[in-house]
Parts: sequence; C-alpha cells; structure tokens
Amino acid sequence: MDVYQISCDLKPGVRDHAFLVALDGYLGALKASGEIEGWRLLRRKLGLGMPGLGEFQILIETRDLAQLDGAFTVASTRNEPVERAHHGVNSLVQNFQAALYRDFPDPHRKHGEERF
Repeated sequence: MDVYQISCDLKPGVRDHAFLVALDGYLGALKASGEIEGWRLLRRKLGLGMPGLGEFQILIETRDLAQLDGAFTVASTRNEPVERAHHGVNSLVQNFQAALYRDFPDPHRKHGEERF
C-alpha cells in the first residue's frame, strides 16, 4: 500500500464538520469509483504533534503509484463533478503539506543480498 499523507490546518472561521463533509464528498467519490482504496482523517489530540505539521492529517491509501497517478489524473482534469469537490476541500484549508509513504518492508524485497 502507498499512503499519500496530507497535513493541513483549517482556514479561520471554517468549522471542522464542514471540512469533514467536504472531504468525504471528494475522497468518498474517489473511493467509490476505485481511484483510491481508502482514506482516513486524523486530528491532533491534546495539542500534541510534530512542529510544522497541521492540525489535520489526511491519509489516502492506494494499491500502488499507478493507482495514485490515476487519482491525480482524475483530479487534474478540472472537470465536473470532481472539480467542485476538489475545490470544496481546498477552499477550506491552509498550510498544506504532502508526503508519500509505503508499507515497509516491500513485499518483493529480497534479503541477504544487499550491498549497502
């Protein structure tokens, strides 16, 4: 599994539930169409978190980079209905950061022949 991690804060005045509804509309549609495998929304608890990361973490799971690329392709068409849903989320957040992770170890990894 590849995990596309997004960190963000809400813009001033944005309610957390409005963000959740918008995010579910966007990522829920991508999941329903098979563009992603799933997603989770995490919120910082008790003010604990790494400096520089936002209050919210969005974890988007895909089978592999090909599926993630397909999801990016869908979003980058800028066509309806995905454009409305994508804008509906982006317009609510600030301090966006993204990262890409994978399950470890890779299932295809060989052991014992590494040279570094």
